Amino acid sequence: QVQLVESGGGLVQAGGSLRLSCAASGRTFSTSPMAMGWFRQAPGKEREFVGAISWRGGTTLYADSVKGRFTISRDNAKNTVYLQMNNLKPEDTAVYYCAAAQKSFSGSSPESYDYWGQGTQVTVSS
Repeated sequence: QVQLVESGGGLVQAGGSLRLSCAASGRTFSTSPMAMGWFRQAPGKEREFVGAISWRGGTTLYADSVKGRFTISRDNAKNTVYLQMNNLKPEDTAVYYCAAAQKSFSGSSPESYDYWGQGTQVTVSS
């Protein structure tokens, strides 16, 4: 069983930056394939894909809405994945979720992920 804990959310003005972290336990990233993804859900909307990163970090995928502003990275020695968010916009306001899949790369479909964190709130004021 893998546990995921997100942190780093908060309130920021439009144009600002935040870095989210997702700490995993129950599986060692350095030895076990574990693809990671970030999703978000705004009030009244469905959960949407933000970005994904492969086990070794060599492949990333982003939603068009965040491309060029958000960057996913990972430190397998620390069992942690990051989401650097720059030039934030009010429409980025949502609960952000970290997800993990027991494979090398999992892509943009929520159904392809096996484990989910509890989420962290990001609020961007205009």
